[in-house]
Amino acid sequence: MTASGRSETTDDLLAALLDGMDAALCAFDSDGVITHWNREAERILGWSAAEAVGRKGFDGWAVRAADAQDVQDRLMAAQQVPGRQVHEFALLTKDGGRVLVRTQSAGVPGADGKPAGVYCAFSEVHAQIDLERSIALSEALMEDASWGVVIVDVDLRPAVVNAHAARAFGSGRTTLLGRPLGELLAQGVEELEGALQHVLAEGAPPAPVELWVSVRGPEGVRRRCWRCGFLRLASPLAEEPVPLGVGLLFQDVTEARQAQMDTAQLRFRSHQLYRAGRAAAECEDPAEAAAVRLEFALAGFAEHALIDVLDVPVRESVREPGLPRLLRWAASPPGLAGLPEPGAIPVPYEPGHPALQALDRTGSVRSSAPRGVADGAWAGARRWPEGAAHALCTVLRSRGRSLGTLTFLRGPSRAAFERADAAYAEEVAARVAADLDLAGR
Repeated sequence: MTASGRSETTDDLLAALLDGMDAALCAFDSDGVITHWNREAERILGWSAAEAVGRKGFDGWAVRAADAQDVQDRLMAAQQVPGRQVHEFALLTKDGGRVLVRTQSAGVPGADGKPAGVYCAFSEVHAQIDLERSIALSEALMEDASWGVVIVDVDLRPAVVNAHAARAFGSGRTTLLGRPLGELLAQGVEELEGALQHVLAEGAPPAPVELWVSVRGPEGVRRRCWRCGFLRLASPLAEEPVPLGVGLLFQDVTEARQAQMDTAQLRFRSHQLYRAGRAAAECEDPAEAAAVRLEFALAGFAEHALIDVLDVPVRESVREPGLPRLLRWAASPPGLAGLPEPGAIPVPYEPGHPALQALDRTGSVRSSAPRGVADGAWAGARRWPEGAAHALCTVLRSRGRSLGTLTFLRGPSRAAFERADAAYAEEVAARVAADLDLAGR
C-alpha cells in the first residue's frame, strides 16, 4: 500500500471514530480554524461538517457576535495550560435557537512539542447534568444508602455490594463478591434466586416483595425478613437490551414483621381462650370442660397434648422423696398409638423427664430432639409419639397444689417452643387445672 493509501485509510478511520462518538467534538488548528466536526456536533447545533470545517472560530454563525471573542479566547487558551479546561457557553443552532453547552477542551501538541491546536468535546448542559446525576446516584447508593443494594450478575453472584448490604450479610464488601448465594444464606436461597431469575427473564415485579432468609454470619445464622425491590439491568450500548444482571434493593423489616406476627398470634390465642371458656361453660361435667379447653388450645399451637395427673395432689411443703406417680388422664387427639392409655397405671417416666422437671420446678420446661428432627428413639424414651420433635411441659396448679402436668408436642415441620408459647401454655394449664380440681371434688 502506498503512503497516500495509508494516509487515506487513517483519515477514514479517524472520521469513523469521530462520527461514532456519543459526545460532540470539534477541533481547531493553532490559528483557530475548525479542522474536525463530528455527527453529534451536527445533531446538537444543526451545522454539518461541510458547513463548519474551514471556518475560523464560531464568530458569525455558531455564537453571538458579542460573545464570539470571549469564547474564542477561552477555547484557544487551552493550548497554553496543561490538562483539560471546562467551560459553559451559549451557542447558536442553525435554525437560530440557543443551546447551553458544557465544553472540555485541551491543547494538541505538534510533532515538535509546540501547540498545534485544540480539541473541544461538548454536550448539552442538561444532558451532562443528567449523566452527573446518574453517576452521583450510583455512588450514593453504593456508599450512603439506607437500603441494602446488591448488583447480581447473570450467574446470580454478587458483583457490587454497598456498605449497608455488607452489614446485613455480616461480612466485608469485597468478601461477598462472586460467591454463590447459597454460601451467604442458609434458608431462603431458592426463593431469592427464583425472584432474580424471574426478573432476568420477565422484568421487575410491579411491587416490592418480602422474603424471609437466614443469613450466615460470624455470629451464627440469623433469621431476617427483607423487603426487596428488583431492577433488571440492561446495557445502554447494545441495539437490543442485553441483560447485565439484576439490581437488588432491600430493607430489613424483621422487627416490624415480627411485631405484627406476635400481635396477630396474641390476638388469636386470646380469642381461642375466650371461645374455650364459652364452650367449657356449657359443659355440666368439669372433666369434659377440661377436655374442651385442651382441644381449643391445640389449634395453631401444637399437634398433640397430654394430661398426666398425680395419684395424690401434693403441696410443695409436704412433697415426699422419690419420683412422683403420674397417671395418664387424657390425650388429645385421643387414640395415639404406642402411648399409655388413661387409667390407674402410672406412666413409666424416667428420672429427668421434662414432665417430672416441670413438677419439680413448678413451672414450664421446653425440650427438642437433636437438630429439631423427629427421632423415634428420642420420643419413645420419653413416652411421646414417634413424630414428636419439640415438647413443652408445664405444671397443673390449683389452690396451691400440684395436680399433674400438661404436655404439648410439635412435629419437626414446626419451630421449637419459645417463651411466649410457655406463657400461653401456662394460661391454658391454669384453666384446665381449675376444671380438674373441680372434677376431683
